[in-house]
Amino acid sequence: MDTFLKQFVNGLSLGSIYALIALGYTMVYGIVKLINFAHGDVMMVGAYTGYFILRAVGATPFGLSCAFLGAMIVCSLLSLLIERCAYRPLRNAPRLNSLITAIAVELILQNAMRVIPFVGPNPRQFPTMDTKFFNLGIVQISNIQIIVIVASAILMVVLNYVINYTRTGKAMRAVSYDMGAASLMGVNVNRTIAITFVIGSVLAGAGGVLYATAYPQVDPLMGYIPGLKAFVAAVLGGIGSVPGAMVGGVILGIVETMTKAYISSQYADAISYSILIVILLVKPAGLLGKKNVVKV
Repeated sequence: MDTFLKQFVNGLSLGSIYALIALGYTMVYGIVKLINFAHGDVMMVGAYTGYFILRAVGATPFGLSCAFLGAMIVCSLLSLLIERCAYRPLRNAPRLNSLITAIAVELILQNAMRVIPFVGPNPRQFPTMDTKFFNLGIVQISNIQIIVIVASAILMVVLNYVINYTRTGKAMRAVSYDMGAASLMGVNVNRTIAITFVIGSVLAGAGGVLYATAYPQVDPLMGYIPGLKAFVAAVLGGIGSVPGAMVGGVILGIVETMTKAYISSQYADAISYSILIVILLVKPAGLLGKKNVVKV
């Protein structure tokens, strides 16, 4: 029982990070129907931003707060640049063009970080606070896991509030439902889409710092696997569904850690993807996704 609860906490921590990153995928897809494969590498940039800030300030609670803030700012500016220069000119082009562009942006970010002199291709140890353990009943949880789970939960609650109870959130939902009608009703579509990219990238930046805090190593290719897992989580929960991305991320994280603990780490990815395939066969729109109704 102790092992199960320990792995459950590990899975919840990992799943929370997947959920944060998956939210960026699902928000962008929900509005512009674009799978932003560069999203995982935006997370990587956030992790590196946190790395340099923590090196300068120190691995303290204050330093970690500065790392979060810095990663969010850098990733939001990066997302604005990507959206304006790479995606907006192709908004009315065939979706394949946008997909290829997203892959190109992903490769550009990876290789740009590898050749930047103060970054380079070699992995670096991410500065972290000293690990302390707390006993919550029969469950032992570390301060790092508490930070990851609590920070992720707070960001998800804030996002839910923004989407459902603010004017910006209403504009995002309107553009998602019908971009043309929203424009006719006075919604600034370009601004709303840019804000969506910014919000998704802010979450990715925070997710990058949390991921590097939980698994303390950064390198230019570190965003690929978490980004892929987060995309799987978004599809699992229902691509375009914000609650679905949260649920999908947590499920994927728990399944992955339980598989590593009770079966074998070699089968963790295979079982995760197998569950995705089974769910999509039974419910093609994902767990919380909605079927697209074609009006004639």
